[in-house]
Amino acid sequence: MKLTIQRADLSRVITNVGRVVEARNTIPILSNVLLDAKNNTLTVSGTDLDILATASAPAKIDKPGSLTVSAKLLGDIVKKAGSDDISIEKKGDSLIVSSGRSKFTLATLPATDFPDIAGTGEFTTEFDIDLAAFFAPVAFAISSEEVRYYLNGVYFASTEFETVAVATDGHRLSRHKISSISEFAGVIVPRKIVSLLPKGTVTVAVSDTKIRIASGDFVMISKLIDGTFPDYQRVIPTANDKIVTVDREAIMKAADRVASISSERGRAVKLSIAPGSVALTAKSDVGYAEDEVAAEYSGEPLSIGFNSQYLRDLLSVLPGGPVNIALADAGSPGVVTSPAFEGLTLVAMPMRI
Repeated sequence: MKLTIQRADLSRVITNVGRVVEARNTIPILSNVLLDAKNNTLTVSGTDLDILATASAPAKIDKPGSLTVSAKLLGDIVKKAGSDDISIEKKGDSLIVSSGRSKFTLATLPATDFPDIAGTGEFTTEFDIDLAAFFAPVAFAISSEEVRYYLNGVYFASTEFETVAVATDGHRLSRHKISSISEFAGVIVPRKIVSLLPKGTVTVAVSDTKIRIASGDFVMISKLIDGTFPDYQRVIPTANDKIVTVDREAIMKAADRVASISSERGRAVKLSIAPGSVALTAKSDVGYAEDEVAAEYSGEPLSIGFNSQYLRDLLSVLPGGPVNIALADAGSPGVVTSPAFEGLTLVAMPMRI
């Protein structure tokens, strides 16, 4: 292998692919990226055995070939390179990386040792969508609990009527719906690939076991979570008839202020709702705090407790302006929506107060 490539091009593909590679690995090859040089193109691949990321860039190929090299070392060298041109050449079992007067000799491992998780099998559905934007308002509710592994991702499904993304950790739930973009059975997209989604419109292909996301010359193929997502529709209350309307910014700031009385993450904040206002209170071993915000409400007075952190997480994905909180009683989940964000439904489980 021998080639010359622009530093900006190499930096871009190494950065994109390197986000998939885990910093610590017990398997040395998984710390490496695969370099494949042919047809005036350098293709770089990285994997963690669940996700395979590939990116390509134009290069002057003097001698085609392939090998693997440390993703971190090569990335650091490229970032610090003092020249716009970088030369890469394989000599024996080493890779020589040259930039200006700088020269680095890196250990390599054979390309044949690099795992291929792409495998075979056809993707049954393909469509274009801004997936990062679609998943953004639900990603905060993805669970990190390993026991209920089927909650460690976003449920993604589409019928002839609507396309839906849902995430829940059992304490809060977020559902985002848009008009149908295609039709495919529900799949669970893992948390890691949700965090790696490129911005803007991408081409998505789905099968029973994998998802492929392509944006220009950058492609990710990921295994899906093999599990059954719970019936989320049963969790979303439909009969909450006590509606309070408050300003999102005002209630977020008030909740944050009263929650500062405790250093405990997730201390309950009590909402005492009455016509014209919502009083927020919190207490701990070290003290007591109270605040109040204006509200539109015409029902009977009602008090309910929410995890302060979860409440802020829910409200943070909504746009500024009025939000509606629909309640039934102190022991039932609350539903949060915004007139300015059609299609997004948020559910918060109450806490004892």
